[in-house]
Amino acid sequence: MKTGRIIKSLSGVYRVDVNGEMYDTKPRGLFRKNKFSPIVGDVVDFEVENITEGYIHHVHERKNELKRPPVSNVDHLVLVMSAVEPEFSTQLLDRFLVIAHSYHMRPRILVTKRDITSPSMENKILQTLKIYENMGYHTQFISVEDHIDEVFMQWGEGLVVLSGQSGVGKSTLLNRYFPELNIETQHISRALNRGRHTTRHVELFERKNGFIADTPGFSALDFNHIQKDEVKHYFMEINEYGEHCKFRDCNHINEPKCNVKHEIEKGNIAHFRYEHYLQLFNEIANRKERY
Repeated sequence: MKTGRIIKSLSGVYRVDVNGEMYDTKPRGLFRKNKFSPIVGDVVDFEVENITEGYIHHVHERKNELKRPPVSNVDHLVLVMSAVEPEFSTQLLDRFLVIAHSYHMRPRILVTKRDITSPSMENKILQTLKIYENMGYHTQFISVEDHIDEVFMQWGEGLVVLSGQSGVGKSTLLNRYFPELNIETQHISRALNRGRHTTRHVELFERKNGFIADTPGFSALDFNHIQKDEVKHYFMEINEYGEHCKFRDCNHINEPKCNVKHEIEKGNIAHFRYEHYLQLFNEIANRKERY
C-alpha cells in the first residue's frame, strides 16, 4: 500500500504523486456505492497493481475543500484580479473573499497587469489594496517585469490555488513559471469584459515549496451554501467590530446600538465594503423568494 496526493483527475483516472513517482489509479467500487468521489488535492492510500497503476482504497480526511472547482487540502487561496482588461472590481473581489472564507481558506490578493495600467488607475488600486492590507490580507500588485520566482515564493509552503475570473492572467502566470507547460491563453472579449475559459480541469503542478493548481476561471459565484446570517462573519472587519454590538445577533442593518455603524462613521470600515456586505446579505435573504 502506498500513500500519495492526487494531482490530476481525468475521465475517472486519478494521477497520484508519491514523492515524484506517478501512478494512474482508479477508486474501488466502494466509493461509487457510497456516492463519494476523490478529488484533486486528496491524500489517498492505494494498492499498486503494476508498475504505474493501482486502486484507491482510502481517502484521508480533508482539512478543507473548494466546491467550484473541486480541490481539497488548500493551504493558500490566491485570488487573482487584473488591474484592467477586465477592470479591477472591489465588488467582485469581496465576493471571492466571502467564498474563500466560507470554505475555511486563507485568501491572498494578487492583482496583475500593472504594466498596462495608467498612473491614476495604478494609484487608485494601490490605495484600495492598502485598505485590504489593513484588514490583514496579503496583497501583491505585479507586472510582467517582476521576477515570477519571487512572486510565487511569497505564498509560502503547501498547496496554492489560483482562482479568479477568466482572463485575469492565471494561466499566463503559470506559463511564466513553467514554460514547458505552454498552457492555452485567450484574449479578453471586449463585449463581455472577461476572458474565455482556457483551463478545463484542475491539475496540480510541483513548485519549489509545494504544489500550485491551475483551475477553471469562474463565470459565476455560487453562494447557495451560505446563509444570510453568516455573511457578516466573512467580512473580517465587520465580524471584528460586530463583536461589540449591543445584540449578539446584530446583522448591522437596522438594529439599535450597532457598533459596526459607529465604526463606519469613524472611518474604520470602508463604505464600499459595507455596501458590498448589504448587497450580498440582501441577495441571499431574497434567494428563497425567487425560487
